[in-house]
Amino acid sequence: QMDKQAEEIAKEMGDADVIREGEAIVIKFKEQVLFAYDRSDLNANAKTSLDKLRTTLLKYPETNITVIGHTDSKGTKQYNQTLSESRANSVANYTSQNGVDRNRLTAIGKGETDPIATNDTEEGSASNRRVEFVITANDKMKADAKKETGK
Repeated sequence: QMDKQAEEIAKEMGDADVIREGEAIVIKFKEQVLFAYDRSDLNANAKTSLDKLRTTLLKYPETNITVIGHTDSKGTKQYNQTLSESRANSVANYTSQNGVDRNRLTAIGKGETDPIATNDTEEGSASNRRVEFVITANDKMKADAKKETGK
């Protein structure tokens, strides 16, 4: 199920890297500048990307979704932690307002602790202002998979 879901997400999204890591699917948007500097509100491009992902998330209701917010390194660590949490919550709220059950969504912030680019350039800093999705099977999906392999 998870492999099938990962394939569908990759086909639907086009503008995201969809990576299978162990039992999880990690989605990293290629259009990574989801947020302007010092902002947690979603721009039109971010909403378009999230709308594409929504279709597949609705098709597989037996998965849990963790939304992880990130920031660049400008500002204090505490401020960036709070901002990253706001970004993750903004994405989780938008996703749930568009039909995905809020109980499936967990929003966490990592602040500036996990950069994907240098913060020494504006382009690098912009790349670090992002969210990532991690999709995992919920308990029911795991139990169903276990039954299938037992047959």
